[in-house]
Amino acid sequence: MQVAVYPGTFDPITNGHLDIVRRAADIFTRVVVGVAADNYKETLFSLEERVKLIRTVTRDIEGVIVKPFSGLLVDFARQEGAIAIIRGLRAVSDFEYEFQMSIMNKKLAGNIETIFLMTATEYSFISSSIIRQVASMGGCIRGLVAPEVEQALLQRYGFL
Repeated sequence: MQVAVYPGTFDPITNGHLDIVRRAADIFTRVVVGVAADNYKETLFSLEERVKLIRTVTRDIEGVIVKPFSGLLVDFARQEGAIAIIRGLRAVSDFEYEFQMSIMNKKLAGNIETIFLMTATEYSFISSSIIRQVASMGGCIRGLVAPEVEQALLQRYGFL
C-alpha cells in the first residue's frame, strides 16, 4: 500500500485543496489528509470543526481519510506509514517556502519524499485566507468551496 500525507490547516478547505486531494488519491492507495492542530495562525474554525468539514467534503473520494495531528509533520507521516508528503503549489511564490520545508523534512525523514502538485488553473487564485475575507464581508464564494463549507462560513459570519 502506498500512503501519502496531505497536510495543512485547511481553514477552510477550498476547491483548490480538494483538487489536490482528488489527484493525490489517483496516485496513491491511501491519502491521509492531516489537519494541523499546531500552527502559527489564528484559525476561524476549531480543529474538530475543520476535521468534520473535510471528512464531509471528501467522503466520496476513495482511499482518503482525515486525521488531526500535532507536532512534526514527518513524525505524523511515519506514524501513518507514508512514503510521501503532498504539497500543493498555486504560484511560483509558494515554491520558495515549500522548497525549504521539503528540504527540512528530507533531513528529518530521508525516506519520505515530498511531491509537489500544481493546483488546477481555475483554483490558482484561491487561498483559505481570501475565502475567509470575502465570506466575512458577505461576498459570493460559491464554486470556490464545497457547498457544506460555504454554509459553515456563512453561518460563522452571521449571514444565515
